[in-house]
Amino acid sequence: MSSERRKEVIDYSVIVILAVLHAFEYILFIIGNKFAPAGVSGIATMIQYKLGISIGYIFLIANIPLCLFAYFKADKNFAIKTMVFCTVYSVSYLLLQRFDFSFIQYIADTDTVFPCLIAGMMTGLIYGISCKLNSSTGGTDIIAKFLSMKKPTLNFFWVTFCLNAVIAVASIFVYADGNTLNYKPAALCIFYCFVSSYVGNLILKGSKQAYKFIVITNHATEINAEIIEKLQHSATILDGKGGYSRSEREVIICVINKHQIVDFENILKKYDDTFAIIETVNTTYGKFRYVK
Repeated sequence: MSSERRKEVIDYSVIVILAVLHAFEYILFIIGNKFAPAGVSGIATMIQYKLGISIGYIFLIANIPLCLFAYFKADKNFAIKTMVFCTVYSVSYLLLQRFDFSFIQYIADTDTVFPCLIAGMMTGLIYGISCKLNSSTGGTDIIAKFLSMKKPTLNFFWVTFCLNAVIAVASIFVYADGNTLNYKPAALCIFYCFVSSYVGNLILKGSKQAYKFIVITNHATEINAEIIEKLQHSATILDGKGGYSRSEREVIICVINKHQIVDFENILKKYDDTFAIIETVNTTYGKFRYVK
Protein backbone atom coordinates (compact mmCIF):
# COMPACT_ATOMS: atom_id res chain seq x y z
CA MET A 1 0.00 0.00 0.00
CA SER A 2 1.41 3.39 -0.99
CA SER A 3 2.01 6.05 1.64
CA GLU A 4 -0.68 8.26 0.09
CA ARG A 5 -3.21 5.43 0.19
CA ARG A 6 -2.23 4.59 3.78
CA LYS A 7 -2.73 8.21 4.84
CA GLU A 8 -6.17 8.24 3.20
CA VAL A 9 -7.20 5.09 5.08
CA ILE A 10 -5.98 6.58 8.36
CA ASP A 11 -7.84 9.86 7.68
CA TYR A 12 -11.15 8.11 7.06
CA SER A 13 -10.66 5.84 10.06
CA VAL A 14 -10.12 8.87 12.30
CA ILE A 15 -13.21 10.58 10.82
CA VAL A 16 -15.33 7.50 11.62
CA ILE A 17 -14.03 7.43 15.21
CA LEU A 18 -14.73 11.15 15.63
CA ALA A 19 -18.28 10.77 14.31
CA VAL A 20 -19.05 7.92 16.73
CA LEU A 21 -17.53 9.93 19.59
CA HIS A 22 -19.68 12.93 18.63
CA ALA A 23 -22.86 10.82 18.73
CA PHE A 24 -21.84 9.34 22.08
CA GLU A 25 -21.16 12.84 23.43
CA TYR A 26 -24.71 13.94 22.51
CA ILE A 27 -26.24 10.95 24.26
CA LEU A 28 -24.20 11.39 27.44
CA PHE A 29 -24.03 15.16 27.93
CA ILE A 30 -26.54 17.09 25.80
CA ILE A 31 -29.89 15.41 25.29
CA GLY A 32 -30.71 14.85 28.96
CA ASN A 33 -29.78 18.39 29.98
CA LYS A 34 -32.33 20.17 27.78
CA PHE A 35 -30.25 22.63 25.83
CA ALA A 36 -29.50 23.03 22.12
CA PRO A 37 -25.89 23.31 20.93
CA ALA A 38 -24.77 25.25 17.86
CA GLY A 39 -25.60 24.98 14.16
CA VAL A 40 -27.70 22.32 12.46
CA SER A 41 -27.19 19.99 15.43
CA GLY A 42 -28.85 22.57 17.67
CA ILE A 43 -31.87 22.81 15.37
CA ALA A 44 -32.10 19.01 15.23
CA THR A 45 -31.88 18.81 19.02
CA MET A 46 -34.83 21.18 19.47
CA ILE A 47 -36.91 19.35 16.84
CA GLN A 48 -36.28 16.06 18.61
CA TYR A 49 -37.27 17.61 21.94
CA LYS A 50 -40.55 19.04 20.62
CA LEU A 51 -41.59 16.51 17.96
CA GLY A 52 -39.76 13.35 18.93
CA ILE A 53 -38.05 12.98 15.53
CA SER A 54 -34.54 11.61 16.10
CA ILE A 55 -31.53 13.88 15.65
CA GLY A 56 -30.00 11.11 13.51
CA TYR A 57 -32.63 11.52 10.79
CA ILE A 58 -32.79 15.32 10.86
CA PHE A 59 -29.01 15.77 10.84
CA LEU A 60 -28.52 13.45 7.87
CA ILE A 61 -31.41 14.91 5.85
CA ALA A 62 -30.10 18.46 6.41
CA ASN A 63 -26.51 17.61 5.48
CA ILE A 64 -27.05 15.54 2.33
CA PRO A 65 -27.91 18.59 0.14
CA LEU A 66 -25.16 20.62 1.83
CA CYS A 67 -22.55 17.95 1.07
CA LEU A 68 -23.77 17.68 -2.53
CA PHE A 69 -23.47 21.44 -2.83
CA ALA A 70 -19.92 21.32 -1.44
CA TYR A 71 -19.00 18.49 -3.85
CA PHE A 72 -19.92 20.50 -6.93
CA LYS A 73 -19.20 24.03 -5.73
CA ALA A 74 -16.34 23.80 -3.21
CA ASP A 75 -14.02 20.83 -2.59
CA LYS A 76 -14.83 17.24 -3.61
CA ASN A 77 -12.48 15.65 -1.07
CA PHE A 78 -13.86 17.85 1.69
CA ALA A 79 -17.45 17.03 0.69
CA ILE A 80 -16.88 13.26 0.67
CA LYS A 81 -15.14 13.26 4.05
CA THR A 82 -17.86 15.45 5.56
CA MET A 83 -20.55 13.17 4.15
CA VAL A 84 -18.81 10.17 5.73
CA PHE A 85 -18.74 12.00 9.08
CA CYS A 86 -22.43 12.98 8.87
CA THR A 87 -23.53 9.49 7.84
CA VAL A 88 -21.55 7.71 10.55
CA TYR A 89 -22.70 10.23 13.15
CA SER A 90 -26.37 9.85 12.21
CA VAL A 91 -26.26 6.04 12.10
CA SER A 92 -24.29 5.91 15.36
CA TYR A 93 -26.79 8.17 17.10
CA LEU A 94 -29.76 6.11 15.85
CA LEU A 95 -28.12 2.95 17.16
CA LEU A 96 -26.93 4.40 20.47
CA GLN A 97 -30.32 5.87 21.39
CA ARG A 98 -31.73 2.34 21.44
CA PHE A 99 -29.60 1.49 24.48
CA ASP A 100 -29.92 2.59 28.08
CA PHE A 101 -26.91 4.69 29.06
CA SER A 102 -28.48 6.12 32.19
CA PHE A 103 -25.74 4.57 34.33
CA ILE A 104 -23.10 6.79 32.68
CA GLN A 105 -25.17 9.76 31.48
CA TYR A 106 -24.44 13.11 33.08
CA ILE A 107 -27.91 14.56 33.65
CA ALA A 108 -27.57 17.59 35.91
CA ASP A 109 -30.16 19.48 37.88
CA THR A 110 -28.34 22.54 39.17
CA ASP A 111 -24.82 22.08 37.74
CA THR A 112 -25.84 21.92 34.07
CA VAL A 113 -22.86 24.05 33.11
CA PHE A 114 -20.51 21.11 33.69
CA PRO A 115 -21.96 18.70 31.11
CA CYS A 116 -22.16 21.70 28.77
CA LEU A 117 -18.46 22.36 29.40
CA ILE A 118 -17.51 18.73 28.74
CA ALA A 119 -19.62 18.59 25.57
CA GLY A 120 -18.16 21.87 24.32
CA MET A 121 -14.60 20.67 24.85
CA MET A 122 -15.27 17.37 23.10
CA THR A 123 -16.97 19.12 20.16
CA GLY A 124 -14.05 21.56 19.86
CA LEU A 125 -11.60 18.64 19.79
CA ILE A 126 -13.66 16.83 17.15
CA TYR A 127 -14.07 20.01 15.09
CA GLY A 128 -10.36 20.88 15.22
CA ILE A 129 -9.16 17.41 14.20
CA SER A 130 -11.79 17.20 11.45
CA CYS A 131 -10.64 20.51 9.97
CA LYS A 132 -7.02 19.30 9.96
CA LEU A 133 -8.17 16.29 7.92
CA ASN A 134 -9.98 18.55 5.40
CA SER A 135 -13.33 17.44 6.76
CA SER A 136 -16.00 18.98 8.99
CA THR A 137 -18.90 18.20 11.29
CA GLY A 138 -21.39 19.36 8.66
CA GLY A 139 -23.95 22.16 8.76
CA THR A 140 -22.56 25.67 8.86
CA ASP A 141 -19.00 24.35 8.45
CA ILE A 142 -19.86 23.46 4.85
CA ILE A 143 -21.13 26.95 4.17
CA ALA A 144 -17.98 28.35 5.78
CA LYS A 145 -15.80 26.25 3.45
CA PHE A 146 -17.62 27.55 0.38
CA LEU A 147 -17.55 31.20 1.47
CA SER A 148 -13.86 31.02 2.45
CA MET A 149 -13.04 29.85 -1.10
CA LYS A 150 -15.21 32.45 -2.84
CA LYS A 151 -14.53 35.36 -0.48
CA PRO A 152 -11.37 34.75 1.56
CA THR A 153 -11.67 38.15 3.25
CA LEU A 154 -15.20 37.51 4.52
CA ASN A 155 -15.43 37.16 8.29
CA PHE A 156 -17.57 34.04 8.63
CA PHE A 157 -17.71 34.60 12.41
CA TRP A 158 -20.66 36.93 11.96
CA VAL A 159 -22.61 34.40 9.89
CA THR A 160 -22.22 31.63 12.47
CA PHE A 161 -22.80 34.11 15.29
CA CYS A 162 -26.15 35.17 13.84
CA LEU A 163 -27.27 31.57 13.32
CA ASN A 164 -26.25 30.52 16.82
CA ALA A 165 -27.92 33.62 18.27
CA VAL A 166 -31.18 32.58 16.60
CA ILE A 167 -30.82 29.06 18.03
CA ALA A 168 -30.10 30.45 21.50
CA VAL A 169 -33.18 32.71 21.39
CA ALA A 170 -35.38 29.92 20.01
CA SER A 171 -34.28 27.57 22.79
CA ILE A 172 -35.78 29.97 25.35
CA PHE A 173 -39.24 29.17 23.97
CA VAL A 174 -38.62 25.54 22.99
CA TYR A 175 -37.56 24.56 26.50
CA ALA A 176 -40.10 26.82 28.24
CA ASP A 177 -42.05 25.31 31.10
CA GLY A 178 -45.62 26.10 30.16
CA ASN A 179 -45.97 29.87 30.06
CA THR A 180 -42.70 30.40 31.95
CA LEU A 181 -39.79 31.20 29.67
CA ASN A 182 -36.52 29.39 30.37
CA TYR A 183 -33.35 31.42 29.73
CA LYS A 184 -31.00 28.71 30.94
CA PRO A 185 -30.84 26.83 27.59
CA ALA A 186 -29.87 30.07 25.82
CA ALA A 187 -27.03 30.67 28.27
CA LEU A 188 -25.85 27.07 27.88
CA CYS A 189 -25.98 27.35 24.08
CA ILE A 190 -23.77 30.46 24.15
CA PHE A 191 -21.37 28.86 26.63
CA TYR A 192 -21.20 25.68 24.52
CA CYS A 193 -20.42 27.73 21.39
CA PHE A 194 -17.67 29.63 23.18
CA VAL A 195 -15.98 26.54 24.61
CA SER A 196 -16.17 24.49 21.39
CA SER A 197 -14.84 27.41 19.30
CA TYR A 198 -12.00 28.07 21.75
CA VAL A 199 -10.87 24.43 21.90
CA GLY A 200 -11.29 24.01 18.14
CA ASN A 201 -9.07 27.03 17.49
CA LEU A 202 -6.42 25.66 19.85
CA ILE A 203 -6.38 22.38 17.93
CA LEU A 204 -6.15 24.21 14.60
CA LYS A 205 -3.24 26.32 15.83
CA GLY A 206 -1.39 23.14 16.69
CA SER A 207 1.20 22.33 19.32
CA LYS A 208 4.04 24.05 17.48
CA GLN A 209 3.18 27.59 18.50
CA ALA A 210 6.27 29.78 18.66
CA TYR A 211 7.46 33.39 18.58
CA LYS A 212 9.30 35.17 15.81
CA PHE A 213 11.77 37.96 16.52
CA ILE A 214 12.69 40.43 13.79
CA VAL A 215 15.73 42.35 15.00
CA ILE A 216 17.20 45.39 13.23
CA THR A 217 20.72 46.05 14.50
CA ASN A 218 24.36 46.92 13.92
CA HIS A 219 25.43 43.95 16.06
CA ALA A 220 24.06 41.00 14.11
CA THR A 221 27.23 38.90 14.42
CA GLU A 222 27.42 39.23 18.21
CA ILE A 223 23.68 38.68 18.76
CA ASN A 224 23.64 35.65 16.47
CA ALA A 225 26.60 34.14 18.36
CA GLU A 226 24.70 34.48 21.66
CA ILE A 227 21.55 32.98 20.13
CA ILE A 228 23.53 29.93 19.05
CA GLU A 229 25.40 29.58 22.35
CA LYS A 230 22.65 30.34 24.88
CA LEU A 231 19.43 29.37 23.10
CA GLN A 232 20.72 26.54 20.90
CA HIS A 233 19.04 28.20 17.95
CA SER A 234 20.31 29.69 14.75
CA ALA A 235 18.91 32.65 12.85
CA THR A 236 18.65 34.18 9.41
CA ILE A 237 20.58 37.40 8.77
CA LEU A 238 19.51 39.76 5.98
CA ASP A 239 20.85 43.06 4.71
CA GLY A 240 18.53 46.01 5.28
CA LYS A 241 18.38 49.72 4.59
CA GLY A 242 16.52 52.42 6.52
CA GLY A 243 13.56 53.83 4.64
CA TYR A 244 14.19 57.37 5.94
CA SER A 245 17.87 57.52 6.82
CA ARG A 246 18.96 55.10 4.06
CA SER A 247 21.59 53.82 6.48
CA GLU A 248 22.70 50.18 6.25
CA ARG A 249 21.50 47.75 8.92
CA GLU A 250 21.37 43.98 9.37
CA VAL A 251 18.10 42.18 10.05
CA ILE A 252 17.97 39.01 12.17
CA ILE A 253 14.98 36.67 11.94
CA CYS A 254 14.75 34.04 14.65
CA VAL A 255 11.93 31.72 15.81
CA ILE A 256 11.98 30.54 19.42
CA ASN A 257 9.61 28.86 21.88
CA LYS A 258 7.75 30.78 24.59
CA HIS A 259 10.12 29.66 27.36
CA GLN A 260 13.02 31.46 25.66
CA ILE A 261 11.42 34.90 25.25
CA VAL A 262 12.98 36.38 28.41
CA ASP A 263 16.42 34.96 27.53
CA PHE A 264 16.17 36.43 24.05
CA GLU A 265 15.15 39.82 25.41
CA ASN A 266 18.09 39.76 27.85
CA ILE A 267 20.44 39.20 24.92
CA LEU A 268 19.01 42.19 23.03
CA LYS A 269 19.29 44.49 26.07
CA LYS A 270 23.07 44.32 25.87
CA TYR A 271 23.23 46.03 22.49
CA ASP A 272 22.43 49.61 21.63
CA ASP A 273 21.25 50.60 18.17
CA THR A 274 18.93 47.58 18.22
CA PHE A 275 15.20 47.45 17.50
CA ALA A 276 13.09 44.29 17.69
CA ILE A 277 9.60 43.14 16.79
CA ILE A 278 8.01 40.00 18.23
CA GLU A 279 5.18 38.12 16.52
CA THR A 280 3.18 35.02 17.41
CA VAL A 281 3.68 32.07 15.07
CA ASN A 282 0.82 29.56 15.11
CA THR A 283 2.67 26.64 13.52
CA THR A 284 6.18 25.85 12.31
CA TYR A 285 7.15 23.33 9.65
CA GLY A 286 10.49 21.67 8.97
CA LYS A 287 13.76 22.11 10.79
CA PHE A 288 17.19 23.44 9.91
CA ARG A 289 20.15 21.62 11.42
CA TYR A 290 22.97 23.75 12.73
CA VAL A 291 26.33 22.38 11.64
CA LYS A 292 29.55 23.79 13.06
